[in-house]
Amino acid sequence: MKFSTLLTVGLAASAHAQVEMDRLMRLKTDHWNQMRAQGVFNRYDNARLGAVRPEPCVNGKSGPYSCDKVDMLSFLSHSQLGSSTKEGNDVWGWTSPDGREFGAVGQTDGTAFVEIDKSGALRYVGRLPTQTVASPWRDMKVVNGYVYIGSEAADHGLQVFDMRKLLSVRGAPKTFNTGRDLTAWYRGFGSSHNIVAHEEKNMVYAVGTSRSSSCKGGLFMLDVSNPANPTSPGCVSEDGYVHDAQCVVYNGPDTQYNGKEICFNYNEDTLTIVDVTNKASPRQISRTPYAGSAYTHQGWLTSTSDMRFLLLDDELDELDRTGVAANNRTTTYIFNITSLASPINTGYYQSPVKSIDHNQYTKDGLSYQSNYNSGLRIVDVRSVEADPTGKGFKQVGFFDCHPEDDAAGGIVEFSGSWSVYPYFRSGYILLNSIERGVFALKYRG
Repeated sequence: MKFSTLLTVGLAASAHAQVEMDRLMRLKTDHWNQMRAQGVFNRYDNARLGAVRPEPCVNGKSGPYSCDKVDMLSFLSHSQLGSSTKEGNDVWGWTSPDGREFGAVGQTDGTAFVEIDKSGALRYVGRLPTQTVASPWRDMKVVNGYVYIGSEAADHGLQVFDMRKLLSVRGAPKTFNTGRDLTAWYRGFGSSHNIVAHEEKNMVYAVGTSRSSSCKGGLFMLDVSNPANPTSPGCVSEDGYVHDAQCVVYNGPDTQYNGKEICFNYNEDTLTIVDVTNKASPRQISRTPYAGSAYTHQGWLTSTSDMRFLLLDDELDELDRTGVAANNRTTTYIFNITSLASPINTGYYQSPVKSIDHNQYTKDGLSYQSNYNSGLRIVDVRSVEADPTGKGFKQVGFFDCHPEDDAAGGIVEFSGSWSVYPYFRSGYILLNSIERGVFALKYRG
């Protein structure tokens, strides 16, 4: 095939992906506008939501929420967390050197900070307002105690905030200043959709920046060895817009890449794998489409110790009823990445209920999935080595933070949970709900 033909095909695919992303954001915005008009975001300030005492999961219920082997230990609404818009999005966590556990809770108008005490109770510590204006999209990751916060808000750039400041807050929550309390405000890009962290290498990657920039919305590299002065050593733009990614120092079966910095990119319609070891000259290893693709959203390695398989979630397949997701049930795609140059989609897993998937992270053989209306779903994926079709995958616990559609077996819409953080040593889990607030949970499996 001639280069000109390849270029034409690539441009057409990129244009189609942009149309789908624009449609996805429009669908979400229309749904959230409808929720605002119905007063949904004002309903939960005084409701019985489990903020006062733990609600163990007993007979399938934790307070008003359906559950299985997941206890609700604490809850704080977005209003209680200082948000005037009362709308949530992403969440991430940080553990201090002395073992205290904190969460960064994304909201449309900023980031709230909470501490989880030894009992699992949440304490509102403070908040960092948005750098410019409010936006439904805010994302954050932590590297060496600094949280890096991006947003789709115009000209937001990247906020760099030292979470060690939270250690000295006593009494009333503190509202931090977007000037003097920031370690840095990086303005090398304006808006971004997601923030990717590779803590081992002191790297942050902003993805989903402007498609019209030279980076084309790809991996915008930031060396954060000096958090007060982030610098950009390069960009990955070959496959265009990256929606999300996971970057690792590779140590897997494809031994030619051992010790290399590899990013697994979720690129709207493909899984795209890139070697970013040489920041000035990154190399795309593979670009893999899959049957049923509607909008490739996010994913995670099943294990960072062997790096043989990964899980991928598609945000529009359930809504558009593409491929095996035609039944509206949350679908997780399984990829064998034994060869980084030739990944293979070996199978899939489907949830027992209908819902759109959003973000998932793996730990100790379990995938912690934040699936919009069906909330937190915990899936045992340890059978993937023996049977990569996914037939051995099974749901082992859940906490449904959106009970309104339980009787219907789930509805495919953009309410409920946005993301989950399952990495605290205590085993406590943070789940951030769009319309309610942040939950502190514990899996008892």
